[in-house]
Amino acid sequence: SQRRRKILGTIAIYLVLLIVVAIILFPFYWMVITSVKIPREIGRKPVLWPTVFTWDSYKELINEKHFFMYMKNSFLVASSVTLISLIISSFAAYSLSRFKYKFKGVVGRVILFAYLTPTSLLFIPLSILIARLQLGNSLYGLILVYLTFSLPLSTWLLQGYFRGVPRELEEQAMVDGATRLGALFRILLPLSAPGLAAVAIFTFTGAWNELLLALIFITSDEKRTVPLGINYLITSDVLPWGTLMAGAVLSSLPMICLYFVAQRFMVQGMTSGSVKG
Repeated sequence: SQRRRKILGTIAIYLVLLIVVAIILFPFYWMVITSVKIPREIGRKPVLWPTVFTWDSYKELINEKHFFMYMKNSFLVASSVTLISLIISSFAAYSLSRFKYKFKGVVGRVILFAYLTPTSLLFIPLSILIARLQLGNSLYGLILVYLTFSLPLSTWLLQGYFRGVPRELEEQAMVDGATRLGALFRILLPLSAPGLAAVAIFTFTGAWNELLLALIFITSDEKRTVPLGINYLITSDVLPWGTLMAGAVLSSLPMICLYFVAQRFMVQGMTSGSVKG
């Protein structure tokens, strides 16, 4: 009877997991199915499987809406923001986690406050700054704007990861002749690789999916990012659901591949920052 209870318990666990997975995956499934339906079938009573499959929505996106151009712009912006954020926030987090100086606690709180500041409060100052730098309606300006939000988060997260690496390892390297920068690049950063990967993925995802700031600072079609391109697919009161869902599917594929490849680093990175040395 004990074995029977164990088997029933295992079955119950798998059933619950199956239900949870189905709930999580159903929106993506519905998005994919809707993208390959013919327009007249989308407006009818919802069905789980279309009677006719069509790739017209994808063809329209690629051939008429220049969607790959939007993806290229998003990749350029997200990659640049991620790289610059990692470089600057690594030095900032190293300073906050290793050095002792006056007002260090205040600096850390200001960084956190900058991250928690609502985006809507910074529209006007950011617009003035971008206008004076003559970076309006440019991907460079958008990268600069995104950095104002990605840098505080990256710095705050990396502090925890760096604190998880014992100071003694760096001190031993410096005793052996390494400079402080050498200890940073040869000891701390390699040991914090899972954390760096997790921060990079979070930063890339945030920049890839951002819409509100892009809607304000980008006006020309050739500079649009993926979320902005999908937003401008809506041109009337009738929503082109097939095209919208096709755009959502295409924009999701890079993120799915990224998380699939880096899932091991994500798990290690999210747990390593919780351990203090």
